[in-house]
Amino acid sequence: MKKITKAVFPVAGMGSRFLPATKASPKEMMPIVDKPLIQYAVEEAVAAGITDMVFITGRNKRAIEDHFDKAYEMETELEAKGKLALLKLVQETVPSHINCIYIRQAEPLGLGHAVLCAAPVVGDAPFAVLLADDLIDADPPVLRQMVETFERHESSLLGVQNVPFADTAAYGIVSTEPGREGLQNVTAIVEKPAPEKAPSNLAVIGRYVLTPRIFHHLRKVQAGAGGEIQLTDAIAALIDEEPVLAFPFHGIRYDCGSKLGYLKATIAFGRKHAEVGQAFTEYLASLNVGGRA
Repeated sequence: MKKITKAVFPVAGMGSRFLPATKASPKEMMPIVDKPLIQYAVEEAVAAGITDMVFITGRNKRAIEDHFDKAYEMETELEAKGKLALLKLVQETVPSHINCIYIRQAEPLGLGHAVLCAAPVVGDAPFAVLLADDLIDADPPVLRQMVETFERHESSLLGVQNVPFADTAAYGIVSTEPGREGLQNVTAIVEKPAPEKAPSNLAVIGRYVLTPRIFHHLRKVQAGAGGEIQLTDAIAALIDEEPVLAFPFHGIRYDCGSKLGYLKATIAFGRKHAEVGQAFTEYLASLNVGGRA
C-alpha cells in the first residue's frame, strides 16, 4: 500500500449555523483565539506527514486560499518594522515543503461529492479526509495516530467517538465487532439515524483514512435527500468489499460546527494559549457561576 501523502479538506459548506458571521467569510476561517479552524486542521495533517493539502472549495471561499498564500506586502511591512516574531508566524502558516491544491465544488452536493471531487488529484492512493469543524486536542494529533495505524493494517479507518443516543441523528453511526489492537471492525454504517433506530451510539467524527476504492463507490452512490451524495453510503458499500476499521481516537473533540462547541473550544484553547493563557484563566476564575462578574 502506498504511503499517505494527501489530505482532503471539504470546505465548500455555507456555514449557515454561524450567520451572520459567515455571510461573507468562510466558517473555516473563524478563529479559535488567534488561529482559524482550517489552520488547526492543516497543522494536524502536517504532523501526520501529509505533504499535499487538497481543499474542496466553493463560492465565497477565497479567504482560505489567501490565508495559505504568501502575503508579500504584509511580510515586507513586518520586516521593515522589525516585527520579526509576527513575520515568522505569517511565514510559517504553511511550511515550505507543503503543497496546497484547490478544487472548486460547483454545487453543494454533499460530503461524498466533495470527496469525489478530489479523485483526479488523489489518484490510486490512500488518503485522509479532515473536517475542520471537528477540532480535536490530542497528543499525538489524531490524524497521526490514524496514519500510523493504517501503516500497520492497510485498511480504511473511521475516527469514532461515543455520543449520547439523543444525538445520533446528527452523525453517521456504526455497528462494530471487536478487532485487534483496540480497533473495531465496522459491520454497518447508517447516516443520521433517529435515536430509536440507531444501531449504537458510536459516531463517526470528522477524521477518515480511506483507500482509493472509495472513489468507485462514490461514483455509484445515488443522491439522497436534498440531492446530496453521502460519504456514509459509499463507506457502507466499501464494507462489503474490504475491511473498514473504527478507530476510537485519544483526544478531546470540540464540535465547532455548533455555537456551544465553538465557545467551549475557545475557552479550552484560550486557557492554554502561551501569550494570554494565564491571564485568561485568572479572569475565568474571577467570574461567578452563571458568568456574572
